[in-house]
Amino acid sequence: MVVMKFEIPKEVKEVAKTLTGAGFEAYLVGGCVRDLLLKKEPKDWDIATNATPQEVQKLFEDSVYENTFGTVGVKTDSEDPRIKIVEVTTYRIEGKYTDMRHPDEVKFAKTIEEDLSRRDFTINALALSTVEGMAAKIVDPFHGQEDLKNGIIRTVGDPTERFNEDALRLMRAVRLAVELGFAIDSVTRNAIAMQSESLAMIARERVRDEFIKIIEAMDAAKGILLLEDTGLLRHIMPELREGIRVSQNKHHIYEVFEHHVRSLDYTAKHGYSLHVRIAALLHDLGKPKTKGGNGLDATFYGHEIVGARMAIKALERLKFSKDVIEQVGHLVRYHMFYYNVGEVSPAGVRRFLARVGPETVPDLIKLREADRIGSGVPKAVPYKLRHFLFMIEKVKRDPVSPKMVVMKGDEVMRILNIPPSPRVGWILNSLLEEVLDEPKRNKKDYFENRVKELGLLSDESLKKLAEQARHAKNEFEGGVEKDMKNKYHVS
Repeated sequence: MVVMKFEIPKEVKEVAKTLTGAGFEAYLVGGCVRDLLLKKEPKDWDIATNATPQEVQKLFEDSVYENTFGTVGVKTDSEDPRIKIVEVTTYRIEGKYTDMRHPDEVKFAKTIEEDLSRRDFTINALALSTVEGMAAKIVDPFHGQEDLKNGIIRTVGDPTERFNEDALRLMRAVRLAVELGFAIDSVTRNAIAMQSESLAMIARERVRDEFIKIIEAMDAAKGILLLEDTGLLRHIMPELREGIRVSQNKHHIYEVFEHHVRSLDYTAKHGYSLHVRIAALLHDLGKPKTKGGNGLDATFYGHEIVGARMAIKALERLKFSKDVIEQVGHLVRYHMFYYNVGEVSPAGVRRFLARVGPETVPDLIKLREADRIGSGVPKAVPYKLRHFLFMIEKVKRDPVSPKMVVMKGDEVMRILNIPPSPRVGWILNSLLEEVLDEPKRNKKDYFENRVKELGLLSDESLKKLAEQARHAKNEFEGGVEKDMKNKYHVS
């Protein structure tokens, strides 16, 4: 045992002091001890004790015990969410894991060493006992401190047994390696590869949560490569693997899979949001399925549309939130936007905003930066992109959506004295197109006269006019953008 000093929150110390004052043992365990040794701020605080859950509850009136694993949540007065509840768990050992997820039975143990022997990795099989004067003793029966010093992820005991107990540990090893910048020791890594198929038995929500932690790490790209090298990626997001060894064209120096990983790396290094990172990882997901030809002139017509559908399906399978799925799908769908100085009019920029939404532009720019760097070009934000942002700024106050048009559906019905019908929508679409062309027309007096004129048209004529407006809305993509996409062999 080694004596060291650590800063421990007073609320945690009070819980430990109450336990030891009643004649029980109390050790800080797991991740908080690991983080303290690494001089990181712990994300949560857990205490292990030889007191039974019932004995813990008697000592702490304001506590909760609603599980079968011997963990009592002790409430504190702290405003810090990490220590509002301190989890106190009775020493335990676990029986077999028939389903590779939950122990068939949990038995209470007598010593801290027995409790540590059931933990996943050596760097988490550490216990710290607080004593007077901020001093502490480390209990380390599996040489976790040595692995911390050497930057090694290693299981406690036989890795096959540890992964059979909970197959999510296969992903957790990768996640810890990425978060801490550690390497997985060869025996543990080989066991992960041998047992990778076991991950299929884990609930998709649990897999998703570990995947998110990997994506949110600074070295997320390393995590994706580790998932692939260990055989886990095929059980998480097999769509990504379709890009392996799929070459691109003369505008890309990397194969599709490496391009995805490099794009993710850019967003992670810049601290971008989760949905931008995922979009960067998946933005060209449709290329393998849409590839035409080979070599420098290969084409990928429609890959952004196919890719958006594939991304949405993959994220739905992993039970991502509706919000993340919609944002990622939207970014992948529109990541191929094109802008060239002097070729796109202000009206074209307004139509682009009407199509993608002004709120999406900042994330689209970030995705474009990642796409460029992931393609091997040296500059993330060239002059054309800066000019595009200038044009966005210039027109952003112009009406670009139905809610910004002063004429509403109920007013159209009042002026024409008609009930709700498709005619109302056709008229509103035509009015929006008019203000996209000329924002100064967005005035009540102009629209009232215009509505009366449109009201004289037949259903067939109105519908045709609305269809023409829809095509005009796509001019930004269908005109100069189409020419440029053909030039670069994409669509």
